[in-house]
Amino acid sequence: MPGIFAFLATGYLGWKFIGRAQRTGAPRVRRSKTDETVLARAHARGEAGEARTHAELRRVLTALCGTDFYLHDGAVLLNHAPGTAFPTAEIDHLAVTPFGLFVIETKNWSGFIEPGADSSELVRVASDGKRESRKSPLAQNRTKVAFLNAKLPKVWTIEGLGVFAAPDCSLHPDLPPSLIHISELSHCLRLRRHDFRLSGIKPVNVRTAFKAIMLNASTDTKDLEEHYKRMWINRQVVAGNAV
Repeated sequence: MPGIFAFLATGYLGWKFIGRAQRTGAPRVRRSKTDETVLARAHARGEAGEARTHAELRRVLTALCGTDFYLHDGAVLLNHAPGTAFPTAEIDHLAVTPFGLFVIETKNWSGFIEPGADSSELVRVASDGKRESRKSPLAQNRTKVAFLNAKLPKVWTIEGLGVFAAPDCSLHPDLPPSLIHISELSHCLRLRRHDFRLSGIKPVNVRTAFKAIMLNASTDTKDLEEHYKRMWINRQVVAGNAV
């Protein structure tokens, strides 16, 4: 992730790890006042976007499913590569419904979002015309969706969605339909439910599906802290090698 996004993304991951380190007694990382300001802004923007998406997901799913759904309040870690340097992958929002399982990545980007050079990239065009290449949330979700498909019954529909939560964000019409603005979330999930009902497939048992997912996942605070620590160290190594 080049440019300012890479810096902010690094700051966001760092904020999560550093904040937890201070609370748990892990080694502290020295920061300047400028660093603290950048980390705080990146964290606040990311958290605000995820909070908006979570609230809208809960509103929409309640309208579509009543109480028959599960939406985890916070990140879920998939233990997708045990024994490797990076054994876990974070899901921003995990929604389990009778009409499918949804792995959702939120981006709180402003500006106009266009297709990139390939399916793994997007281009963000800022209000001043500056163009930045960024990793697509669908690419970020790809391995997570593949992992769940390998572990769960084939009859369960599992889909990755990328949600852009910023009010001042708009999307190019050529983007895949699984990349949506938060204002489109209700229509998107209503269509998914409609198509599922027409398919004649037996509805997902929400309770059973969530239990099956958690056989290879975690929501434990300690596990999340370790995950953010690994991500922070990796970001620092990449940044150092790029100098």
